[in-house]
Amino acid sequence: MKTLIVGGIVVTMDPAIGDLDRGDVLVENGKITQVAERIEAPDAEVIDASDRIVMPGFVDNHRHGWQTAFRGAGADWTFPEWAVAMHGTVKPHYQPEDVYLGTLLGRLEALHAGVTTMLDWYHVAQGPAHEDAAIAALRDIPARSLFCLGAGWGSADSVDDAIRRVHADLAGGDLVSLVWGLRGPEDTGMDAVARELKLAAELGLRTSLHTGSDGTQRPIADLHEHGLLRDTTTFVHGNGISDEELRMLADAGSSLSISPDVELKMGFGDPLTGRALAAGLRPTLSVDDVPSVGGDMFSTMRTAFAVQRGLDGGLNSRDLLEFITVDAAASCGFDARTGSLTPGKDADIILLRTDDITVFPVTDAAGTIVSAGHPGLVDTVLVAGRVVKRDGTLLDVDLPTLKTRLIASRDRIAAAGVPLDGTWRPQPPK
Repeated sequence: MKTLIVGGIVVTMDPAIGDLDRGDVLVENGKITQVAERIEAPDAEVIDASDRIVMPGFVDNHRHGWQTAFRGAGADWTFPEWAVAMHGTVKPHYQPEDVYLGTLLGRLEALHAGVTTMLDWYHVAQGPAHEDAAIAALRDIPARSLFCLGAGWGSADSVDDAIRRVHADLAGGDLVSLVWGLRGPEDTGMDAVARELKLAAELGLRTSLHTGSDGTQRPIADLHEHGLLRDTTTFVHGNGISDEELRMLADAGSSLSISPDVELKMGFGDPLTGRALAAGLRPTLSVDDVPSVGGDMFSTMRTAFAVQRGLDGGLNSRDLLEFITVDAAASCGFDARTGSLTPGKDADIILLRTDDITVFPVTDAAGTIVSAGHPGLVDTVLVAGRVVKRDGTLLDVDLPTLKTRLIASRDRIAAAGVPLDGTWRPQPPK
């Protein structure tokens, strides 16, 4: 049960260890046990990391996997158009099999692109069979996943019973765990938010909440005034909230997940990356939804980096890598388990090619990953020490069959009135 990764450029994301121009990583029983320039382990399976960057796997703490079948359909949509399309038109036709396939292919895509930990923000909300289908998909993928169970879009219905049921189902599991997707006071009222946070604390669950402001609302300040900010809550997007509210989040120890591509394309406003840092808050990054944007963290980093540098010249490439490794792991409550190549942590590790012509020669590893990285570089992936992708290919996955099933799912739903030729512009209510 030993694996020795040999001879790579090692980007540990652990400041106490630093980076190694040439280094080895020893994995035993799923854990990282040693990181050094040279390691002797004659009884270990060897992974040759020559011409590779060795680093912790990426963490995406906000993605709606169930929508994967409609990839690219929303490239031109605004946020109101997306809401009408996905929640008003498409979602009512989803059967459990559709949820399973979208979630499965979405999680596989993320794993293929180096995302070893992903929070799947579920808001299909059509009953226990749909929930179980999403969970089954995540369990069928050998990756670290958080099932974020929320109610339907804009729904004020209680999800307490569903949370208790799924919590009991996932209790004691290793790779798949539960997070509560809160709706917020605008949908449920402040008393309901307080009650749900209380139950989440009793069950030991982290929470996630979409939020934002047009400049007239103060959603974070309202929660603060009611004593409802928690260090176990990740707030998603947040565009338009004030600097004062960002400081409230920082003081509470809350997390912020920024989805820069979606936020810019759908009209949310500028991502909060720089303002969050100035307020003392470590931002994290997420993809959000693939009908509208690409599903890899490389492009997400690049957008966040370019936008913030254009706004104020801030950030450096190391910041971006921290956002999607150590900072995002902490936002999931996994900072002791993953996010850096630290002895004692689980061996969630990716190897990125450095001999690919799109990045060769690699002069600065962090700079190359952020400025020029792409999923085609992801050569090898380990989750908890298990090799799940090798030589650029996911292992033990029947992709042809899954692709055929996903196309059939998409086409059946689309037959209900969803054009797939790029002409569909959903009409929000006026």
